[in-house]
Amino acid sequence: MKKLGPAGRRGTRYRRKALPGVRSPGPGSGPAGARQTIRRLRTELVVARARIEELTASAERDFLLDIFNRRGFARELHRSIAFIKRYDATGALVVLDVDRLKPINDTFGHAAGDEVLKAVARILSEQVRSSDVIGRLGGDEFGVLLWHLSESDARAKAAELEEAIDRLSFTFGDQTVRAGASAGVALLDKRVNPVRALEEADRAMYIRKAQRRHEVRA
Repeated sequence: MKKLGPAGRRGTRYRRKALPGVRSPGPGSGPAGARQTIRRLRTELVVARARIEELTASAERDFLLDIFNRRGFARELHRSIAFIKRYDATGALVVLDVDRLKPINDTFGHAAGDEVLKAVARILSEQVRSSDVIGRLGGDEFGVLLWHLSESDARAKAAELEEAIDRLSFTFGDQTVRAGASAGVALLDKRVNPVRALEEADRAMYIRKAQRRHEVRA
């Protein structure tokens, strides 16, 4: 005689009810399915990281000139000073301000001013080493990070950059104009910090700009 089940029914088997929101394992589950999911997630993570790096890089580049913007240049300046402090290296920060850009913009339009800025960025890229860093700090102001230079070499290089930009000439309509640039230098050593270096180079640049104006009047 067969035994009755707990509910009094003969041979009854009970099914476990699925909990709400919980899916039963399908044919793709198990070790093979888990490995496939892990591979997919790793691929998605690689793609996401690449996209983040791309967005970060674009956020630190000047769209018009394809060099570092102020944010990117400031990051490079922080990194450079950290390296200098750690390894007792040397370097210099040069800040250049393009002369007469506002009159060019006002007279010939911003497209003409953009052409001047592009030419200045090109000259700076040609005049420095691949290990050096250039950036647009904003408007008509540029920054250049120079590695392993003495004070006299850094000031000589700043003068070379001025001269190279001074030689540029531009023709807009039937007029030929020149822009020029004034450069200020701050030496980088283990005692300096990024904010003070920028302030010092900026102050030296304005002194140089006033000096050049006086030389033109004389």
